[in-house]
Amino acid sequence: MNKQSNSLKAAKIPSGRLSRFSAFGGLATRLAGNVIKEGVKQYSQGQSPKLQQLILTPTNISHVADKLAQLRGAAMKVGQMLSMDAGELLPPELSEVLAKLRSEANFMPHKQLIGVLKNQWGDNWLDVFGQFELRPFAAASIGQVHLAYLATGEKLAVKIQYPGIKDSIDSDIDNVATLLKMSGLVPDNVKLDLLLLQAKQQLHHEADYLHEAALLNQYQEWVKQYPHFVVPKVYPQLSNDSILSMEFIEGVPIESVVSLDQTSRNKIASQLLQLFLAELFTFKLVQTDPNFGNFQYQNDTNKIVLLDFGATRAVPEYLSNGYRRLMLGAMTSDYELITSAAADIGFFQDNITPEQQQLIVEIFHQACEPLRCDGEYDFAQSQLAKRVTDAAKAMSTKQDQWHTPPMDAIFIHRKLAGIYLLAAKIKAKVNVRALFSVHQSVASGRKE
Repeated sequence: MNKQSNSLKAAKIPSGRLSRFSAFGGLATRLAGNVIKEGVKQYSQGQSPKLQQLILTPTNISHVADKLAQLRGAAMKVGQMLSMDAGELLPPELSEVLAKLRSEANFMPHKQLIGVLKNQWGDNWLDVFGQFELRPFAAASIGQVHLAYLATGEKLAVKIQYPGIKDSIDSDIDNVATLLKMSGLVPDNVKLDLLLLQAKQQLHHEADYLHEAALLNQYQEWVKQYPHFVVPKVYPQLSNDSILSMEFIEGVPIESVVSLDQTSRNKIASQLLQLFLAELFTFKLVQTDPNFGNFQYQNDTNKIVLLDFGATRAVPEYLSNGYRRLMLGAMTSDYELITSAAADIGFFQDNITPEQQQLIVEIFHQACEPLRCDGEYDFAQSQLAKRVTDAAKAMSTKQDQWHTPPMDAIFIHRKLAGIYLLAAKIKAKVNVRALFSVHQSVASGRKE
């Protein structure tokens, strides 16, 4: 979720299906006009440009990014899914659009916001509040977050969904898909239809704020056994499927802990990795968005604040077991076990050659390098995230070697990669092997 900055600007979010469809239609018309204009210009200069070159002009890229930023929701989710799956396989032009979408966010103008609040809470919605900040302090793909104080003095974070998002998810994603296919920006070997189906399912989940409220309550119960974590409590009387009112918990950006001593930094990274392993192997429910903004730190209590559970996904039993076996194989460099576990997870469903399979297994082995360190693993010095990315990039540039991994696996990898990056950013050293061994011991105890 993007924190408030100068890049945030007020812009009315199209709320009806017709207005949202018109926005896409208007964009397509504008792109077509620019293509004709640019084509005439280049032909008059004796050039013979390809259609894709005419589409991918800086002007058109800017128009696409601006329009998708205005529509939010589906556009953001498709961009996220493409970034996760295709990574370095994407053309720089599309990467530029996605980067712009991630860094910029429109929020609702006051008039539209008030209309939403009256529609959800009634004309006297303000009566329960002592103060309600009309400018949001954060904005994301499907909603924006406001600071508020109840008349009783309690401080709240109120997440308000953009109007029309919930009812237009499927049509929005179909329209985004049409634009992407027209542009030729997505490589043929990326399974776009599968990604779009997953994007629809994920966005429908994220648009149900009652579902997120239930997850918040669930995590609150779970982390009672981990007193170093804090999860905001939900105010059910001020929440529904489009508004989520939560306790506002004070904290500083998680990246700021880099100024703490080494022991504290190690402890923070260890606790986040410990939580990830518990999610994967015990809770079987993973909050898959590793955005640094979803974690904060309380210097006075030494606790980590966990935020934003919209992208939480259930982990099937077979997947949890598969990753346990894969990590065990990687820890002992048992390539047969890694290969068998990866097959059970679903990585080799495509018709890939033994050489391609071996490349994937090698990347897994490398990504689990911290498990083979007998002691503290230095994330900052290892440059592990970069090495794994480079290896994946080398494979993805050979299009016959690229295939779309199982979607659940993509989300799990995304979360783990985010924790690796954070551990490197705060210069932490973690005994990952010891953390995993605890979960392995628990699993062995259950079997006995």
